[in-house]
Amino acid sequence: MTAPEPRTLSSWAAIGLVARREVTVRARSKAFLVTLAILLVGVVATPLILSVTHGSTPAATVGVTGAVTGEAEAIRSAGRAVGQTLSVRTVPDRATGEREVRSGALDALVAGSAPAGSPPGTLAVVVQRSLSPGLANAFAVLARQQALDAQLRQAGADPAAVARSIDAAGVAVQALSPPRTYRGDRLVLGIVVGVLIYLSVLSYGQVVAQSVVEEKTSRVVELLLSTLRPWQLMAGKVLGVGLLGLGQNVLLAVAGGTAAVATGVLSLSIGGAAGVLGLGLLWYVVGFFTFALLFAAIGALVSRQEEVGGAVSPLLMIIIVPYVLAVSILPNNPGSPLVAVLSVVPFASPMTMPERIAIGSASAWQVVLAFALAVVAAVAVVRITGRIYGNAVLRSGARVRLRDALRPQ
Repeated sequence: MTAPEPRTLSSWAAIGLVARREVTVRARSKAFLVTLAILLVGVVATPLILSVTHGSTPAATVGVTGAVTGEAEAIRSAGRAVGQTLSVRTVPDRATGEREVRSGALDALVAGSAPAGSPPGTLAVVVQRSLSPGLANAFAVLARQQALDAQLRQAGADPAAVARSIDAAGVAVQALSPPRTYRGDRLVLGIVVGVLIYLSVLSYGQVVAQSVVEEKTSRVVELLLSTLRPWQLMAGKVLGVGLLGLGQNVLLAVAGGTAAVATGVLSLSIGGAAGVLGLGLLWYVVGFFTFALLFAAIGALVSRQEEVGGAVSPLLMIIIVPYVLAVSILPNNPGSPLVAVLSVVPFASPMTMPERIAIGSASAWQVVLAFALAVVAAVAVVRITGRIYGNAVLRSGARVRLRDALRPQ
């Protein structure tokens, strides 16, 4: 069945009508609005939560008896050495300290004398049930320091002078090939940008495929193609869904980025964050339209909604595998050669290059090469998917074979 050639609408007008219909219908749906609200709350709440919890370590209160009050600063110093914040408070005697430990007012009590039979230099600590890992590490450092100080005094050395000498010691490193440094906040930003692109391409791409099949099974496509060419219908559908996804991503990026900069979770300037987000959105545009056209073509090959999942599975793997590799490898190895190669390969680059750009591991020539190859791949996809869609969208019943759909019209 061949659709009549439309003569009343220009190509851009026809594509615009279809795109406007897609945006209007989907933007008004409750599912879209509820999902958008949840995502907005999530991207704004995440930096707020991180700003409150980032770097916070549960503090512990340690009591000391009059016999060991001189060790208060040594206890705090041991806590700092292991990243444990310690508050030291003097109690009148051991009995009072033990009562406060039982009541929970103290997390531990450093008593003056160790149990009988303990090795020399043993630190006597009283707790309710057991020491937390942070306190255990801090007291271990304190006990070793006290044992060392005792040995130094016996040898006639000044423990304070030895401590100053140890603190001043260090290591002078001269790297012949200095490693590149990567900022953690930029890595987080890159991963967030990658997540937005990944979820948008994955979800909205499948929306395109399902929409094509829905119109095909309901025969609506036959009515639409009475006034539109097949490629115009496909382009309008992809454009409309893509614009909706782009608008959602811009809103989420602005809201999340503003919250992250305002709370100090992201130490980049607003201009720096906007540049990373802007490049991420550019990669979203290239990646989404490339994959969405493929989703539309695959949707045209099938005639039932239940067939969509199996038909798009290979395409989903092309999206998922590079993304999973990127987010798994980059946090521990930002200079990974595997991710560097994937970030230049078409179809994988939209899922990997934005993260590398954000952390600064991508060279300028790599970004330009990857983008050029992605655009070339997108142009090739336009030609191929246009032929598949035009040959298959009006065929109902059995699934259309790819070989038949690729035949010249």
